[in-house]
Amino acid sequence: MSGADIPASEEGTSLVVRLGDPDAVAQRVADELLAALEAAQASGRTPAVVLTGGTVARKVHAAVARAADRGRVDWSRVGFWWGDERYLAADDEERNAAQAWDDMLHHLPVDPARVHAMPASDDEFLDVDAAAWDYAQGLRAAFGPLPAEEPWFDVLMLGIGPDGHCASLFPDHAEVASDAVALGVHDSPKPPPERITLGMETLRRSRQVWFVATGEEKAEAVGRSVGGDDLSRTPAAGPRGRESTAWYVDDAAAGRLDG
Repeated sequence: MSGADIPASEEGTSLVVRLGDPDAVAQRVADELLAALEAAQASGRTPAVVLTGGTVARKVHAAVARAADRGRVDWSRVGFWWGDERYLAADDEERNAAQAWDDMLHHLPVDPARVHAMPASDDEFLDVDAAAWDYAQGLRAAFGPLPAEEPWFDVLMLGIGPDGHCASLFPDHAEVASDAVALGVHDSPKPPPERITLGMETLRRSRQVWFVATGEEKAEAVGRSVGGDDLSRTPAAGPRGRESTAWYVDDAAAGRLDG
C-alpha cells in the first residue's frame, strides 16, 4: 500500500507509510535508506545515519545488506551512529551495535572509523553517565562546528515502544525533558536498567526522522506519536525531522490511524 499524507508539522512534511506486514516494512525502509544515502552523496555530503534496535530494525538491517549491491552508495563514506544502547559489555549480543554488525555492517564495505557505537560497560568509563558524556563529546567533535539550524544527521531511525517510548526516553522519566546531547539512564523500565540515549534535542537534529513500528501492541502508541501527544506521556511524539518525518508501519500497528 502506498503512503498516506498526514498534516504537515512545523519541522517539515509528515507521512505515514502503511504496508502489509513487517517484512514489507523492512524492505521499504531499506529501499528508502539506499535512496536517501545515494541522494546525499550525489549532493556532495558524507551522510550520517542514526540506527535503532529491536526486531523490526534487525529486519531492516538484513534487508539493507541484501540490497546493498543494487545501489550506488559508497559505504566507506557513510557515518553510523546510534540513538540508544544497552549499557552492557562490548561482546554482549543484546547490544544494538552488536546486532547491527551481525545483520548489516559486517556485510558492507564500511569504514570502521565512521561507525560510532556507544560505549560499553566494560570500557574505561566510571559509569553510564561518563560514558554518555563521552558519546556526546564525539558528536560535538563530529558536528559541533555546524550552525544550530543545520542538521547533524541525514536519516535518524527510531522504534516506538507500546508505552510510547523512543530511543531510551521513557514516559514520565526526567530524561525526556533533558537538553543534554546524550545522557545516561539509570532506571529504564525495560531491562537492562542502565542505558545510554540521545537527548530529545539531538533526536530533532536530523533531516529525516523515520519511525519504524510493527505489531498490534504498538498501535495506540503509534497513534499518539503521529498525533503529537504530550511528550511526558509519549516521548515518541517529540522527534521530528527538519525536512520530513515518516512513520513506516504495518497494518497491525496502523490500527488506531484508520478513519
